[in-house]
Amino acid sequence: MLKTMIYILILMVCTSCSEILLLSSGAGLVASQSPVVKAYNGADMLTIMKTKKDIKKHIYEGVKHDRKKQDNNIRKSD
Repeated sequence: MLKTMIYILILMVCTSCSEILLLSSGAGLVASQSPVVKAYNGADMLTIMKTKKDIKKHIYEGVKHDRKKQDNNIRKSD
């Protein structure tokens, strides 16, 4: 896996291809023209490097926690 990542990084640097983005939560390499997608992927990559979880995982855990809290409040009121 590390070897593959190194090859991809070398390929991206050597070809100066800014249109190929590596998606950590996706299925590999994706070509994108949209600035919104580029911004999201950049933010996602920074989030993963800092917290070891992607943005979707943070949202999923937050919703799961809130739902569990809401279920507990409903049970207490019964």
